[in-house]
Amino acid sequence: MDPHWQRRVRESFLRQGLMQHLGAELVAVRAGECEIRVRYREELTQQHGYFHAGVTSAIADSASGYAAYSQMPPDHSVLTVEYKINLVAPAAGDMLIARARVVRSGKTLKVCAADVFAVKDGAENLCATSLSTIMAMAGKSDAPSSTEGASAQR
Repeated sequence: MDPHWQRRVRESFLRQGLMQHLGAELVAVRAGECEIRVRYREELTQQHGYFHAGVTSAIADSASGYAAYSQMPPDHSVLTVEYKINLVAPAAGDMLIARARVVRSGKTLKVCAADVFAVKDGAENLCATSLSTIMAMAGKSDAPSSTEGASAQR
């Protein structure tokens, strides 16, 4: 395992525009596990005032991807190729927490599970659960190049 995997995961997370836009935080990363949180803001809600399912899905997907990425060699990156999410309760609360873990780690594909909890009055309530397939992209480092960012914005 790469001795710098935690740094690579955290640096990659900081380059994710959507996570920054949502105000999401990578609060924990362990080998094969990841936790992402996002605090309630009105602009992240749907018409009933719950967190929008898109926010719930996005943090579940990213937490799964980073759980998988934590087990990758330095010259690899990850790409979600499939995921399913079950929204099991309204995402009502002050914060969402996505906790993901690698369930099966193959050479090319990693299967990850994530649970998303809505935190209200200090209690965590399960609001979604997902299952993802994450592809290892060998030879495609996640490290930014000096021209990559500029060309990706065009």
